Amino acid sequence: MRLRKAQGRLKIEHSIIDGVRSVLERVLADNPEVRSVIPGVIRPVRDAKGKVRIHVTVPTTNGWKAIALSAGARQELFVSTSMGKEELERIFESALA
Repeated sequence: MRLRKAQGRLKIEHSIIDGVRSVLERVLADNPEVRSVIPGVIRPVRDAKGKVRIHVTVPTTNGWKAIALSAGARQELFVSTSMGKEELERIFESALA
């Protein structure tokens, strides 16, 4: 299955929850060290109220896994980068501000 791409670095296999796509596009535009972002499966949750939140959770083979929370749902984000966890969290915080 081919992945659709936005700007060549945001790979879209699933839909993206409300408000998260613009944040990811901002992160990719402002940070060339983020090679790509692949959004994963969306699941409904009760604690995802209010504004968009993104938490970096665990390392993967080529970057980090993050969880985006918004509009009553959570979505996994696989971020391909060589940055550390703290630096990636700062990038997401500035993109959300």
